[in-house]
Amino acid sequence: MYIGRFAPSPSGPLHFGSLVAALGSYFQAKSHSGQWLVRIEDIDPPREVAGAASLILKTLEAYQLHWDGGVLYQSSRLDAYQAQIDHWLHQGQAYLCECTRKQIKALGGYYQGTCRDKALSASNQCAVRLKMHHPVESFIDQRYGQLNIPKALAEEDFIIKRRDGLFAYNLAVVLDDIYQNITEVVRGADLIEPTGRQISLYKTLEVEPVSYLHLPLAIDDNGNKLSKQNHATAIDLDNPRPTLLNAMRFLGFNIDSHIETENIETIIQWGVENWQLLQLPNKLKIKPPFSNGAL
Repeated sequence: MYIGRFAPSPSGPLHFGSLVAALGSYFQAKSHSGQWLVRIEDIDPPREVAGAASLILKTLEAYQLHWDGGVLYQSSRLDAYQAQIDHWLHQGQAYLCECTRKQIKALGGYYQGTCRDKALSASNQCAVRLKMHHPVESFIDQRYGQLNIPKALAEEDFIIKRRDGLFAYNLAVVLDDIYQNITEVVRGADLIEPTGRQISLYKTLEVEPVSYLHLPLAIDDNGNKLSKQNHATAIDLDNPRPTLLNAMRFLGFNIDSHIETENIETIIQWGVENWQLLQLPNKLKIKPPFSNGAL
């Protein structure tokens, strides 16, 4: 069975770009007669906004994007993340690292394995890195074909627990996707960069990787992607139809005029019935160092 998911962080309300990601993942799941799960990625308290998680769920309901089953909160999975890290540390597959971002930047921007053989003791000033035994220099996107990842990035021992004690996104998202039996990840093109690392985690865990589909990014008038960090405007809960139709057009739908006046539930169902990957734009507008013929 196809199982997809939408996994927002509660760092603010949903904006147009996050609605595009939610719709794309929903249409892809439901067009496969699959399940669509919602996961709240609340493992970075300094970035979280009080009440944002409940507002996100309320917004999805207003747009008739109904999820299957209960909502999974990453904050309930901290013990599972730590158990996996402890296992890797014990096995020698992970190690402590005291290098700062400033130090890494001074060495060219990519981590050079400086602490790999230092056998540092536990310290609040150390991150935990995973030894890269399965570098991924390319992967297949379900719409855009082979996407290539810079060799230096692919071979980097990456962080799985931060110096501040918080768990890294890459670790948490892969462990949760495995836990929830996700079969395909549909998300914005801004998350192409960590995809190689996530596939390498699947290989390290000896689990078959999910498939990936990346959606074009919505940008503002200055060419910046719409994001909570860029203070993107929250989408309208009281009158969702205009924003919904705009987001669907952004995803390549040619919406019949008689559909535009229907209620939200009918519009969503029409979207499920008419969704196809080839309607997405032919090119992803992302910048080097990532590459392929479609970029």
